[in-house]
Amino acid sequence: MTSSDRWQFWIDRGGTFTDVVGRAPDGSLHVKKMLSENPEAYRDAAVAGVRELLGLGPKDAVPAEKIDAVKMGTTVATNALLERKGERTALLITKGLKDQLRIGYQARPKLFAKQIERPEPLYERVVEVDERVRADGTIERAFDDAAFRASLEELKADGYEALAIVFMHAYAHPAHEQAAARIARDMGFAQVSVSHEVSGLPKIVGRGDTTVVDAYLTPVLAAYVARVRDELNLSEDDARRLMFMTSAGGLTSASLFQGKDAILSGPAGGVVAMAATAKAAGFDKVIGFDMGGTSTDVAHFDGAFERSFETVVAGTRMRAPMMRIHTVAAGGGSILHFDKGRFRVGPDSAGAAPGPAAYRNGGPLTVTDANVMLGKLAPDLFPKIFGPGRDQPLDAAVVREKFGALAAEIGDGRSAEQAADGFVAVAVASMAEAIKTISVARGYDVTKIRAQLLRRRRRPARLSGRRRARDRHGADPPAVGPALGLWHGPRRHSRGTDGEFAVKAS
Repeated sequence: MTSSDRWQFWIDRGGTFTDVVGRAPDGSLHVKKMLSENPEAYRDAAVAGVRELLGLGPKDAVPAEKIDAVKMGTTVATNALLERKGERTALLITKGLKDQLRIGYQARPKLFAKQIERPEPLYERVVEVDERVRADGTIERAFDDAAFRASLEELKADGYEALAIVFMHAYAHPAHEQAAARIARDMGFAQVSVSHEVSGLPKIVGRGDTTVVDAYLTPVLAAYVARVRDELNLSEDDARRLMFMTSAGGLTSASLFQGKDAILSGPAGGVVAMAATAKAAGFDKVIGFDMGGTSTDVAHFDGAFERSFETVVAGTRMRAPMMRIHTVAAGGGSILHFDKGRFRVGPDSAGAAPGPAAYRNGGPLTVTDANVMLGKLAPDLFPKIFGPGRDQPLDAAVVREKFGALAAEIGDGRSAEQAADGFVAVAVASMAEAIKTISVARGYDVTKIRAQLLRRRRRPARLSGRRRARDRHGADPPAVGPALGLWHGPRRHSRGTDGEFAVKAS
């Protein structure tokens, strides 16, 4: 069976919805939208979407010979970082530098704050390793193999499986780190991240933070990748057929997909789609607007992708190339609060389970429900994937009931529709501010920029009036822009058993 006789799948797994776009052997496109979390119906939304497009039952084996390629963007690593649900990690660092990563650069982002709240580090334990190499490569203290093994035995006994090894000046003189990594891997530690491999650049803080992130997230990512690969019956050695979008906007093989490169895996696909569809329409200056279920991502494109190389995500520093994307916690699933006389939207989200109130799962009122209340989301036109049988539309009746109760609680005489419109105005203001951050605040003239809509069409119509964008257009098919970005994403190099090889375009 040749590649032209097989299916290709492009999948964007978000916090609320998973979008699956399949290209059949005849070239036709098929779209499936799934709730990312629906444990009563399926184990994994991406695999479930592939099954349904292939016409298979929930328990039928996936015929691997019918699949040419599966390309995914996922928020698995992002969610693990935000929720602090990564692998228990131990930091092994040069003796005398135990608190180096916690001290960081001594930056104070809020200069006049009286109470400094620092996020807890990702590592749970620090082990100081008796070694030291100077900047010129001179060995000040030799690496003690026996003492290092003893430290690892203690960590092993305490259940640690993920290690981050960070030695001073190892970016230029990695011999001690290489010896430490060899011992750790021989002792059977599942994840060993070494700073000169993860981020081989000067400055121990940036290099060390990135190594810790990699050790913390890669096991979670590897478990998810293995599960998807096994359920699709794909070979572990077949790098080309299962690929993932990296934060930098390129596709990499499943075997090389690391935690440090996965933070913006999902949103990066949206930026690639924004650029591709804009160029196809003849636009060279665009602002991308990707309103998802959990958050809204915006990005600017001016003929070339904008990237950052040192980023702080969820209070964690890391040094890895990423698309420059600004995210605000205002999406369709953002929960509506009436708090001490004011309307507040998010930052907490109803996610896919229970989801918004309209999802028939007992969820709270969200931005999605406000749009249902205002008639901007028509249940008849929304996917019928709700209820026990995944065949029912949005529940507009429960939305009207809950907004009626909320309007009564507000008690200022406004109607349920006016209450819903007030919450939508708050959400729109937050999204408009995000667009301002990546455009006007950086000196771009938005009157000369097109607005590229990657998911929903109604909200940006209101936004563009606030920002005076020149025109708007959207991805085709609509609502699955980030998934389509995986079609256009460039291939990065992958490492096989015989060294490095380039994964060619299919």
